[in-house]
Amino acid sequence: MQLHRAKRQNTKVKIGIQGPSGSGKTKSSLLLAFGLTNDWSKIAIIDTENQSSELYSHIGNFNVLPLYYPFTPERFNEAIHTCISAGMEAIIIDSISAEWQNILSEHTLMTGNTYTNWSKLTPRHQKFVESLIQTDVHIICTLRSKQAYILTEKNGKQVPEKVGMKPIQREDLDYELSLVFQLSMKHKATVIKDRTEIFADKPEFLINAETGRIIKEWCNQDLPTEQKLISQISACNDIPSLKTIFESHPLYQDLLRNQFNLRREQILSTNGKSTY
Repeated sequence: MQLHRAKRQNTKVKIGIQGPSGSGKTKSSLLLAFGLTNDWSKIAIIDTENQSSELYSHIGNFNVLPLYYPFTPERFNEAIHTCISAGMEAIIIDSISAEWQNILSEHTLMTGNTYTNWSKLTPRHQKFVESLIQTDVHIICTLRSKQAYILTEKNGKQVPEKVGMKPIQREDLDYELSLVFQLSMKHKATVIKDRTEIFADKPEFLINAETGRIIKEWCNQDLPTEQKLISQISACNDIPSLKTIFESHPLYQDLLRNQFNLRREQILSTNGKSTY
């Protein structure tokens, strides 16, 4: 055993994207993966959805590994290792809900003591989870949500609207992930878990390649660029310098706009004029 100082460098992030059917999980995952790799040929999607990912082949030349029934943990593990052996840098599993539904189905068909039966199935599921979190590549998992409808008022009428509910997977899976995004039917993402602290208090947004690039920067640096920029903004004493910081970091403009505006107002209140 040997102690070493904690250092984040070249981290491989594990991300969950959950939402109901039609919320944009597959496309969001692909754009996120491209931001993480900047190379479509290094992205593979393990497709359990009848190769529906190929509907997005126009956005990039990514790789597809179709996975068919039965969706056992062992078949998912084999698919992950196949992608790693092929040199993939980001693996999308669309979706991991199929694995848990298969576990539940197997449990239903087993006879005998329920507790004993789970003792046989849980280790198999856990090996799948270990494959997700221990592989030295970026992993993006999509999770289907149980669907429900609520009534919303539009033009004076009550209209049913489909919303996402609880994701279909074992309840404790999110503990293993670094980031979990929830998608709405308008394809907007909110963050429900964020170990990176990149998206803390951020309003809903569309996931795109820039989102992946921001996460990649966090993975590769001891101190996130966001924190460095906040320090630079706080230390800035004139509008031209603040403008230079803002324009030099386009990936962070939306994320740090509030901090920029606040510091701008502070400078203006002190100097009494604007050159911005």
